[in-house]
Amino acid sequence: MSENDENEMLPTGGDDAGGPRVLERLLEDEMRDSFIDYSMSVIVQRALPDVRDGLKPVHRRILYAMSDLGLGPGRPYKKSATVVGEVLGKYHPHGDSAVYDSLVRMVQEFSLRYPLIDGQGNFGSIDGDSAAAYRYTEARLTRLATELLEDIDKQTVDFSPNFDGRLDEPRVLPSKAPNLLVNGSSGIAVGMATNIPPHNLREVVAATQALIDDPELSQADLLKHIPGPDFPTGGIVMGRRGIHEAYTTGRGRIVIRARVGKEETPQGRERIIITEVPFMVNKSRLVEQIAQLVRDKRIEGIADLRDESDRDGMRVVVELKRDAIYDIVLNKLFKHTQMQSTFGTILLALVDGVPKVMGLREILLHFIDHRH
Repeated sequence: MSENDENEMLPTGGDDAGGPRVLERLLEDEMRDSFIDYSMSVIVQRALPDVRDGLKPVHRRILYAMSDLGLGPGRPYKKSATVVGEVLGKYHPHGDSAVYDSLVRMVQEFSLRYPLIDGQGNFGSIDGDSAAAYRYTEARLTRLATELLEDIDKQTVDFSPNFDGRLDEPRVLPSKAPNLLVNGSSGIAVGMATNIPPHNLREVVAATQALIDDPELSQADLLKHIPGPDFPTGGIVMGRRGIHEAYTTGRGRIVIRARVGKEETPQGRERIIITEVPFMVNKSRLVEQIAQLVRDKRIEGIADLRDESDRDGMRVVVELKRDAIYDIVLNKLFKHTQMQSTFGTILLALVDGVPKVMGLREILLHFIDHRH
């Protein structure tokens, strides 16, 4: 038997009356084809954002469903359970936790630079506290979200059938601003990942306008408008090399440090005051990490540690001993804790349904082409 004959699907069993039939196939062929189908489903339908509106399918479906429900910025809040049910029933054939977790993240000010959903209730905290169940929380769209959705009813974007063919859903939102850069994105697909930092809206819009006025604008000129990321939790970006690499090649490592200040107690001791932490750092875990290092005597010179954060902002106090040297203790904290972290940038998004790593200029050009 030839190799082609071995790979051929052969019907076995059954009868001419239409009984059950079994198609024989090599296991490696079936696994390869099935895994490719699974990979493309995860890449296109779950894990990666579209370069045009910066949204993954679940986020796009949530915003579109909330728009359908009339949950604009000036309208009353509605239970998150209503939104989750609307999304599941009409557009998203997956679990309710995936929808609600995505909704929660679009509310959190410490996760998104510009939240797309205005929430009422407990939507978690920077200390890692989980959000309340969706039967307790309420939500509506923010003004920025309405800008992403504006003119969608004027046939400005393509629609495709939903999972059961009863309804149509947008394949992309009109998106007045380059949301991919404004709010960033992160996700792990099959064999690839994306990790795009957020940026300042004014800077991104200024860069977009400059590129519209001069399509030949260089990467260096774009960097004059967008000097670097703008993380929702603040912090200080150390150096420009990682930023330049990320914006030019689509990949780079950006080092972020916590923002700290110095205070002196009435007794003459010095304090390290932490007011901002690197992006995606859990504050309570950071405090516990510092405490553990003190207990293990890996960092000396710390007399007291307390979290004085409140509604007005973050304030973690590290009180030093009389003989401790401020700069030495601070440098050890940067070295051994998440007060300094690295953001591995991967500017990867879907372009016409195909994943692609791009530089800053190419991302903006795709957005401009989308809005043209």
